[in-house]
Amino acid sequence: MKKLLFVPLLVAALLAAFPAFAAEGIAVIDIRSAVLQTQVAQDAFKALEEETEYAANIERATLLQTERQALAEKLQKDAETLSQEEIADMQRDIQEKGKDIEFIVGKVQAKQGETAEKVNRDLNPSLQKILSELIAAKEVKLLLSRESVLFADTALDLTDDVTSMLDVAAADGADEK
Repeated sequence: MKKLLFVPLLVAALLAAFPAFAAEGIAVIDIRSAVLQTQVAQDAFKALEEETEYAANIERATLLQTERQALAEKLQKDAETLSQEEIADMQRDIQEKGKDIEFIVGKVQAKQGETAEKVNRDLNPSLQKILSELIAAKEVKLLLSRESVLFADTALDLTDDVTSMLDVAAADGADEK
């Protein structure tokens, strides 16, 4: 664990000590964002939203949340006039709806995760090639994950470049088919 903290601190210390050298040969990237911002990813998520089961789950979760909220408001408003049994029943209904919402949201998130994973798998060969080309072209000696960097000048960020290049590669691949 100490080694994990030591390396970024060492890099930060070196960069602070040599500000003129700091930007030369160093870049950051958010690979997940680069992939998920591509047109391929946007199309995949749009297709997911149009799937009947997925759309039904979203609608059902929204309806359950509305019902749950209405029950909670009614319970809060009428708590003084309701019997203990009625209060217990309403609280049980609220909890059941909460569990149903959690289950449905879990299914929705699983589908979103599957879609993101599929996009990552599909774009990974192009991503690796593009990263290699960018690293060579920009003479990058140190490529850091944006998530592990506290601050980086936007000029050092390759995320948008990679997204654009992935879109071009996907368009070229679609043209060839």
